[in-house]
Amino acid sequence: MSNNADAQILVVDDEERMRNLLKKVLTKQGLSVQTSPNGIDALMKVEETPFDVILADIRMPEMNGIEVLKAVKETRPEIYVILMTAFGSIDSAVEAMKKGAYDYITKPFKMDEITIVIKKALEEKGLRKEVASLRNEVRSKYRFDNIIGKSKVMQDVFDLIRRVSNSKSTVLIYGKSGTGKELVAKALHYNSPRKDNPFVAVNCSAIPETLLESELFGHVRGSFTGAIATRKGLFEEANGGTIFLDEIGNVSPAMQIKLLRVLQEREIRRVGGAENIKVDIRLIAASNQNLEEAVSRGEFRDDLYYRLNVITINLPELKDRQDDVPLLANYFLKKYTKGENEKIKSISKESMNLLLNYNWPGNVRELENVIERAIALGRYEEILPEDIPINIINSRMMSALKETLPENATIEELERDYIAKILKKTKGHKINTARILGIDRRTLYRKLKKYSMEY
Repeated sequence: MSNNADAQILVVDDEERMRNLLKKVLTKQGLSVQTSPNGIDALMKVEETPFDVILADIRMPEMNGIEVLKAVKETRPEIYVILMTAFGSIDSAVEAMKKGAYDYITKPFKMDEITIVIKKALEEKGLRKEVASLRNEVRSKYRFDNIIGKSKVMQDVFDLIRRVSNSKSTVLIYGKSGTGKELVAKALHYNSPRKDNPFVAVNCSAIPETLLESELFGHVRGSFTGAIATRKGLFEEANGGTIFLDEIGNVSPAMQIKLLRVLQEREIRRVGGAENIKVDIRLIAASNQNLEEAVSRGEFRDDLYYRLNVITINLPELKDRQDDVPLLANYFLKKYTKGENEKIKSISKESMNLLLNYNWPGNVRELENVIERAIALGRYEEILPEDIPINIINSRMMSALKETLPENATIEELERDYIAKILKKTKGHKINTARILGIDRRTLYRKLKKYSMEY
């Protein structure tokens, strides 16, 4: 048990010989062991020391092991209690298990049995600590102040998220791909009373229609070819928590009816099953298309739409919140330089101007990818224009050209002026010019000849 060297064990037994023997055996296992002759002394020690496991005899004068268990669970529920009992009092031990004992062991026993049970208790306790730590990490990640945006439109979104996070109501999130719909759904979940229960995300458009019903509702054994065992669906997995259905506008009319029933009855039926199973879930749905318009076209059920559209959150595209681009870019810079390319400290002014003048059709996700790529390729202490993808540079150049050329300028005139500006920027360097234009040198020479340009 070397990995449990810091574990604190308390042995409680009115027999001095048993106390001393257990202390000797467990200390040899690398554990820190204290002993108590009775329950009252044990509870005094519990107040002073953060024990991991208590090993207590059931039959003791004044205060028996079950009474010790009850007192410990009231004040220090995180401590694991293992009870020792004579064969004739197993009923008492079983009763103690119902009251929260981790396990019991019957006397007489081999010392190996005790060490195995304690080892298992410490391993489980360690796993629980890990899970709790991960949960705290996730909650911290999705705190409201960790969702980035200072623009007025995003502040309005944050305000709405705060107000509805504690509600049980269904939420419908609208937003283009890459705007952060799942991030908002997680913020709603991890800031709600359901935060300690599962968050299950489902991309409805990524699962084939033939499999979606089984994925969501589960199936019973033999219900279809390949159903070799009964399996829970994602609604059951999310029980007590939140299920997030992304791109809900893409589900079939038949699936829409089944989802409506879940919202109305709060129960599901597995594929091939006859039993209705109650589920306690909060449903958050998202779509990149206008469901009200889909209803008017007869593509989406109006009754399901009204069930979903209790609270609506509209996420803006990144081009409509340009004030947030520097904040997001620097956030991603810190995220991707942590533990990796730490020499990159900042984004140059020229590079930031390129990011600010791009319209971001892929929204926040595209910006994140651009920064990640720039960090992977970067050779200096800041991200330079040469680290930015060609399409973003070209977009900036074309925008600048449109501002200087007349409205009725032809495509050829735009292209000629664009090439001229790039050549000037590269001081006539053909290889760099071709690279920025995203073409090979042969194509560049053909265009120079076409436009009678000499460099």
